[in-house]
Formats: sequence, C-alpha cells, structure tokens
Amino acid sequence: MKLSKSKLTIAGAALLTALMLPAVSGAQNASTRADASRQPVQYGADSGEYTPDGFSLRGRAEVTQGGNRLRADAIRGFTSNGDLNRIEASGGVYFVTPDQSMKGDRAVYTLNDGNVVVTGDVILTQGKSVLTGSRLVYNVRTETARIEGGGGNGRVQGVFYPQGN
Repeated sequence: MKLSKSKLTIAGAALLTALMLPAVSGAQNASTRADASRQPVQYGADSGEYTPDGFSLRGRAEVTQGGNRLRADAIRGFTSNGDLNRIEASGGVYFVTPDQSMKGDRAVYTLNDGNVVVTGDVILTQGKSVLTGSRLVYNVRTETARIEGGGGNGRVQGVFYPQGN
C-alpha cells in the first residue's frame, strides 16, 4: 500500500505516538526481561586503550549490555570512582535492542538514567515501520523513544505498518 504525503505525515504521527509509549512487544515482555541498564557492560574493538578516566575503542567498536548493542567506528567510555557512567559513540552509529534499531552519526549513553541520545541523520526502525528525524532519545529501562524533527523541513517523518500487515 502506497501512502500519499498527507497519509505519510499521519502515519508518522501515529508511529511517534506509539513510540512515546512502551514498545508493543517490549511492554508485554518488560516484566519478564531483566533491566538492561543493570546488566554488565562488555566491549570489544580492533584496538583500544585504557585511560585513567575510562577507555577508548576504535575500529568495529562494540559495547553490549543485556540484549542491547551499540556499534560505531569509535567508542569512548567514561568512569567516575571506578564506575562506568557515560559512553560516547561516533561514526556509523547503530544502537540495537531486541525490538528496535536506531542509526545515527553520534550517540551518548548515560548509564545513570538509561538514556541513549542518537543525533545526526537518525533512522528508527521497529519491524517494517520507519521513523526519521535529527535527534532520538531512547530509554533502555522504559523501552520508550522520543524523536525530534530533522531533514530539510525540520519535521519527523515516517511510515507505520500495523502489526497485521
């Protein structure tokens, strides 16, 4: 089914509304899934270094926590008092959860509040549904997403496919 421009805007608004609530499958499984933000953080890359305030990864850099994965050209982790509290990723950033996939130019994950902020040319996919914008805030604890406009017209755009399609 092809959508006209006006239907595309309505579909994008419907998807945005759906994403501001817990993801459909995430809401059903939220009580059975362990809180990803409380899981151990594992990482790997082609090269890396440890610094007094964290670590730096380059080349196929990847950080995983629970069922979530952050991939980028470069990732830097920041610690305070021995605890990892922030992860910054740049270059070809992908953040993947069991239900959604987010792509952008840069991402910052703040472990204390569970927020992942993806910026640049942001693309969020959930199943066949797609939403685009310039800034996305995803919370790993609540499994909710909020996206802000982008592109030439400064608007959020997308297409929403009901689960039956």
